[in-house]
Amino acid sequence: MVDEKKKVVALLSGGLDSQLAVKMMQEQGFEVSAVAIKTPFCDFDCGRGCGFEIRERADDLNVNLKTVYLGDEYIEMLKHPKYGMGAGFNPCVDCRSMMFKAAEKHMKEIGAEFIISGEVLGQRPMSQHAPALRTIEKETGLLGKIVRPLSAALLPETDPEKEGLIKRENLGMIKGRTRKAQLEMAEKYGIENPPNAGGGCLLTDPAFGLRAKDLFEHIETPTINDIDLLKVGRQFRLDDTTKLVVGRNKDENEMIKAIALPKDILLESRDHMGPVSILRGKNSEKFIEFAASVTLRYSDAPKEEKSLVVISQDQEKKEVTTIGAAEEDYLKFRI
Repeated sequence: MVDEKKKVVALLSGGLDSQLAVKMMQEQGFEVSAVAIKTPFCDFDCGRGCGFEIRERADDLNVNLKTVYLGDEYIEMLKHPKYGMGAGFNPCVDCRSMMFKAAEKHMKEIGAEFIISGEVLGQRPMSQHAPALRTIEKETGLLGKIVRPLSAALLPETDPEKEGLIKRENLGMIKGRTRKAQLEMAEKYGIENPPNAGGGCLLTDPAFGLRAKDLFEHIETPTINDIDLLKVGRQFRLDDTTKLVVGRNKDENEMIKAIALPKDILLESRDHMGPVSILRGKNSEKFIEFAASVTLRYSDAPKEEKSLVVISQDQEKKEVTTIGAAEEDYLKFRI
């Protein structure tokens, strides 16, 4: 046990592993302060991505929580990640490095001794094998300053161990993708309804990764608005500068309307229930009729019957008459 209440900083994702890491350090007498990282792709308030109520977790753990948002700098990193991409469009090593740098800043601000995370050796194929863990430490300049309590007894000795702040016998030996040990620990610590294991970041999802890759291939520096549009609808790449997004339900329709910028073109059937679609790009005007027919195809309009589609742009409206598109005409453009 630690005689004095020394401070540590935890990277808190909202998942079970990071909660257990916090509990382990609290059990050893440390005062834990948490940092939660939000990115355009892992925003715990958006209902997707991390998908956890991190503030509630922090309250349950009785830790102070600081939220750090990585926005434009994260997008810049995505353009040329130093350590490449995973199976999706996920730059996990570069991403984790950015997160630890944010935690380091908080560590210095509050005078904490070291940083902890819920990473488990061998759990994630790109960022949690031993060489990757070491790479992240070197890249951030935090070699010896990062403790991963759940697996630390299987990893090289850290500075806190050398200094006698923590003892190896109090550290875990968990490795791999099994969750049996974590669930047993959750029961021991009284963590009710432990969250399921999840990828967390949208970029690890293969389908979303294709959308993100398409965006970065066609726009040099996407905006947060461009990224928000990736999260909704059926997406179609019409040419190098133009894309069509078709809403899939009422919530997505409302989201598309909220995301729309003045130069964007919105389309929806005038007389039938159906999607709101958005055309975005330099050549949008050329694709209005095509986009109208696709919009109609996904509406309740009778097939092969002419119907009206309302076209809106910058508060101006007009109507076009068309019929629903045939699948072979539009599916080839779907991302």
